[in-house]
Amino acid sequence: MASLKQFDPASGTRDFLAAEFERRERAFATIRTVFSRYGFQPLQTPAFERLDVLTGKYGDEGDKLIFKILRRGEHEATGEADLALRYDLTVPLARAAAAYGSQLPSPYKRYAIAPVWRADRPGKGRFREFVQCDLDIVGSSSPLSDAEVVLAMHDALEALGVPEFRFLVNSRHALFGLLEAYGVPDDLGSGALITLDKLDKLSPEAVVTELVVSRGLSPEVAEGLVNDLTAPDAVQRVRDELKSSDVGQAGLAEVDRLLELTKDAIPAERIAFTPNLVRGLDYYTGIIFEVVAPGMPGSIASGGRYDGLIGRLGGKDSPACGGSLGIERILPLLSQADEAAYSQIDVAVTVMGEEQAADSFRLAAEIRRAGVRAGVYLGASGKFAKQMKWASDQGARFCVIYGANEREAGTVTLRDMDSGEQVQVPFDQAAAELARRCAPSS
Repeated sequence: MASLKQFDPASGTRDFLAAEFERRERAFATIRTVFSRYGFQPLQTPAFERLDVLTGKYGDEGDKLIFKILRRGEHEATGEADLALRYDLTVPLARAAAAYGSQLPSPYKRYAIAPVWRADRPGKGRFREFVQCDLDIVGSSSPLSDAEVVLAMHDALEALGVPEFRFLVNSRHALFGLLEAYGVPDDLGSGALITLDKLDKLSPEAVVTELVVSRGLSPEVAEGLVNDLTAPDAVQRVRDELKSSDVGQAGLAEVDRLLELTKDAIPAERIAFTPNLVRGLDYYTGIIFEVVAPGMPGSIASGGRYDGLIGRLGGKDSPACGGSLGIERILPLLSQADEAAYSQIDVAVTVMGEEQAADSFRLAAEIRRAGVRAGVYLGASGKFAKQMKWASDQGARFCVIYGANEREAGTVTLRDMDSGEQVQVPFDQAAAELARRCAPSS
């Protein structure tokens, strides 16, 4: 006997049956509505990219998580890869902006909602295949564009109903200034930031050890950095450390400007300067942010400024910033108390006998043309109780009963599936009557 395990989807992936699929689609529709309201345009790119486009953009650890696709045909035996599934939606955007720059408006405001893939070991709330909901602005170096991205993401999270979420904000310039203040050599800086990005996952002691053993920092410097970033008064400590650093002061100015621009739309308790926020990806150059919420470890959204990435792909260098909503982490946080039970159809049409079947199909077609979802009973058994159970299982609001008596009278019986109330209406008026009853209340 076959094991049920063999029918499970691959590790880190999922099947979505109808109710969950539609719940996700409602969330995507909400996000699209908010992003469109801000003037962002949709962009769709291929599920896979050339391997050289993706590698070198995410840092050493990120590159290890790229799902590679082996070369095919005569090159198959080499075991080499030339393509890869997209790791995120940002690098494909940069490639598209480099390719179509002259055809795009400036600044170019785009959003994308699509699956991405990570060759990771999946844990709670993490998957190898998941959907990202991104928005980006290409062609503007103004801090106004950073603020617009944060505001649009805030409004999307609010529209989704995410409870008690908070934006954590920092700047890569502030972080580079902190490294400068501690005398960390430039060639060790990127590696140090990758390790400091683990402060939300590892103990401070473990981070200090990695900074010393793996990144080459002295114990005094490693301990000083970690202590400053994890202390209760971290904000003031870091501001004090950055007084002697021009690049650090520029980073603080970026953070303060973002907070100033968003203060009238985002409550103060929802956004704050967070010195220990690092974001380990190599392509970030300025403002960075993450969004956290109670009940979900890690972030539920993130983003920042990534000037220079488009130029690295060979296109005309353009400033850019953006953010991504982690819908897989957001959905478990949303209340389902007010969600209606899943409904596949609005109207269930019975087939009480072979002689009524053609009329039942014709009536269902008329109901659909009137804009109402309708299904016809397709079972072998025509028993009334079985058909009522089917109508209930489909989540139908109304059931059309059309038997020999109704056929002779030229009518149908409409049954309200909630109240059990039944009314007779002429056959040729049934579609219009059901459209009226199923119309959303104003």
